[in-house]
Amino acid sequence: MRFIHTADWHLGRIFFSRHLTSDQEHLLDQLVELVRLEEPDALLIAGDVYDRAVPPIDAVRLLNRILSEIVSPLGVPVFLIAGNHDSPERLEFGSGLLRERNLFIAGSAVPDARPVLLEDAHGPVAVCPVPFYEPSLVREKFGDETVHDHQTALAALLARMRAQIPDGCRSVALAHAFVVGGETSESERPFMVGGSAQVPADLFDGFDYVALGHLHKPQTVRKNRIRYSGSLLKYSFAEASHTKSVDIVEIDAEGIATVDPVSLKPLHDVRQIAGKVDDLARSCPAPGDRNDYLMVTVEDRGAQLDLMGKLREVFPNVLHIERPHQAADLEESIHLRDRLDRTEEEMFASFFKETTGSELTAEEAEEFRSLLDGLRRTEREVVS
Repeated sequence: MRFIHTADWHLGRIFFSRHLTSDQEHLLDQLVELVRLEEPDALLIAGDVYDRAVPPIDAVRLLNRILSEIVSPLGVPVFLIAGNHDSPERLEFGSGLLRERNLFIAGSAVPDARPVLLEDAHGPVAVCPVPFYEPSLVREKFGDETVHDHQTALAALLARMRAQIPDGCRSVALAHAFVVGGETSESERPFMVGGSAQVPADLFDGFDYVALGHLHKPQTVRKNRIRYSGSLLKYSFAEASHTKSVDIVEIDAEGIATVDPVSLKPLHDVRQIAGKVDDLARSCPAPGDRNDYLMVTVEDRGAQLDLMGKLREVFPNVLHIERPHQAADLEESIHLRDRLDRTEEEMFASFFKETTGSELTAEEAEEFRSLLDGLRRTEREVVS
């Protein structure tokens, strides 16, 4: 069985005041074309479909169009779960009716959730959608007082799913969770402060493949069996080195999964560059590089007039400027001002301590004052 695993679209995202809907649409159109070419048995979307609980209208329209183009004309079943950014109730509106069209949306964790069975030449494969869950809601809905954190909540949800998987059936879990061992990125919104939201990979024992969402860097937690496909786009400059992709996953007759990441070409890449302002302003970037979203590290010291304007003449999508020397220059200026505000006696006492490691004694301080008075008298006599 072959399916495409993707996650963390974050439709409606704003990046340094730039609305990314056009960037997301550009990539999702490529995803539709990939589905058309690959003809997978299913498309799995592992949560954080939207960037916030009440998404902007353009984001809703985009999701509607993309799903409509995949489910109806291409006839590919789509499994979609809520992530911690999504509103479960809004996302799953109409889900009961949409199941009949092979669009399976799991917004809320509910006790009566069941796997969906797909068939290939080797028999059935159970797809088990497990949306993001708040432990308190799972405890209330399931009537299970042993649920007190994300680990026990996920264990309860997975146990219910496992109990309904036919014997000998291959199985795929679709979940939005922070699995221990996963590498985080700057743009993720944590479930909770600290590590209490992390869950061990062992909770997914028994599943042939686990399609995860939440962590934005594509990565495998356990061989090819437990994997994050990563986010649709680079959503922070800390992710500039990431290679974003979607995964084509194939599960053989024995339940062994192989993963083939496929990169999509963004409308604007996200990069970091560094240099002096004049050198950057005189540079001749390639047409594609010129329009990337950039963070520029300016290596000049001292004041710079209209820094953003100069840089945007060459790189129109400079979004952020960092000046590492600015803090050092400011600290040096403050230090110099402090020195100028001190008397000669205070400056010598400080110098003496820095070089010898000892404080001036009263006799040494008096001797310095005597020498200084003598120098001042000599200076006055010369000037006169």
